[in-house]
Amino acid sequence: MMQKLLKAADKKKGGTRAEAPKFPMPVIWESLLAWQHSKKDQAVLQTIQTSLDAMAMGGIYDHLGGGFSRYSTDADWHVPHFEKMLYDNAQLVSLYSHAYAATKKDLYKNVVEETLEFVKENLTSGEGGFYSSLDADSEGEEGKYYVWTKDEIEKTLNDPALSELFCDYFNVEKNGNWEAGKNVLIRKQSDETFLKKYKLSPDELAKKLSEAKALLLKVRKTRVAPATDDKILTAWNALMLKAYCDAFAALGEENYRAAALKSGAFLAKNALQKDGRLNRNFKDGKSSINAFLDDYALTAQAFAALYQITFDEKWLNHARQIADYAIAHFKDEKTGMFFYTSNLDPALVARKMDVADNVIPGGNSSMAKALYLLGLYQYNETYLADAAQMLHNMKKSLTGSDPGFFANWLQIWQYQVRPPYEVAIVGDDFEKSRAALAANYLPNAILLGGKDEGSLELLKGKLLEGETRIYVCQNKVCKLPVTEAVKALNLMK
Repeated sequence: MMQKLLKAADKKKGGTRAEAPKFPMPVIWESLLAWQHSKKDQAVLQTIQTSLDAMAMGGIYDHLGGGFSRYSTDADWHVPHFEKMLYDNAQLVSLYSHAYAATKKDLYKNVVEETLEFVKENLTSGEGGFYSSLDADSEGEEGKYYVWTKDEIEKTLNDPALSELFCDYFNVEKNGNWEAGKNVLIRKQSDETFLKKYKLSPDELAKKLSEAKALLLKVRKTRVAPATDDKILTAWNALMLKAYCDAFAALGEENYRAAALKSGAFLAKNALQKDGRLNRNFKDGKSSINAFLDDYALTAQAFAALYQITFDEKWLNHARQIADYAIAHFKDEKTGMFFYTSNLDPALVARKMDVADNVIPGGNSSMAKALYLLGLYQYNETYLADAAQMLHNMKKSLTGSDPGFFANWLQIWQYQVRPPYEVAIVGDDFEKSRAALAANYLPNAILLGGKDEGSLELLKGKLLEGETRIYVCQNKVCKLPVTEAVKALNLMK
């Protein structure tokens, strides 16, 4: 199954297909990255990095303001459809955070930092929610806000040497590299190659590029900006909440955890009802519309991720409440799968049941993943059995000709064949150990713990006064405790 997924990748230019258009499809790379973690196959990792590098260096990425456009209109990631979607940028922050944790490649760290700055500046509401998108057009012209003539760049920078460097770095041409003499900023050379060419140190290059970008961004902000779709959708906000959690885990930047907590509080206040029901939409201070399956599944996952970076059990309790409501009102008892709409919603001709993954993971695969993770945390055998049954139902699809449409299911399959480690960290100094472990790429582990044993079954009997211990467990069986994160990592090899 994974070999089929890998075979579909464009190993030269990146992406999941050789021809245009090309979409980022983060869920596919997430699945392959997790698989590579178990295989330790450098060829697989190189294929993944080819795509991540191509997207990060391509015109689909906004090299001045951060963030990704929706897709590339060509096979080289050069010219994007300039619309920026929250769901893309959220999933790509998670992907590049995981890739940075796995490789420590500075390019990936920069993408995370710049994309989150874009989200903060352009898609974050005063209440703590996240807007849906930015339009592709401004003043009736697609991409006008983002593209440049070479003359505009030279006039703005007002420094021939700096202009030459910048234009070479981002492949700016006198007659334009796109249409009507305009240029889409795109990188084609690695920094290493560029440093040799210009005989610069990494710090010198970074300083010059930062200076140029700041000047150009200042001018760009005087242009008419694309319109913002200010709907705040629960599922997409959950993806962004998880992105902040993943970025904090990988980079340790405290502002990211603060943003995640603010986002979690926003969803808990404005989307979550006392009985576990969710609303889908928030706009103009009002929360409305009964939520759909993806809202429940992705929010439950996001709250579980928030627990992992805080060890505050209220987020797991919220996640369990949401999952239980979904089971009560969305589950089809005959198949064990979930309908897209609640049984309390007005009856349609037929209740839809989507099982495929696309640019956003599907509702059923996301719910199966949520139930599996919550089952581990809560020692809930029913959740685990439900997730296993859902995966079993998908066996024919997973072994079919195009597993790319079921990539999120393949991550759940990997949980089954390679049961995750349950890593319990208990004691006064838990935060230091939690951070040291979370900075590593651990797709096959969940973290739990705190200063005391809390209420989770796996933490019982593990507190020793005056000492912080780390227990590496699997299938509820724990190895002897250690006191150093590096020793815990060795127990998971």
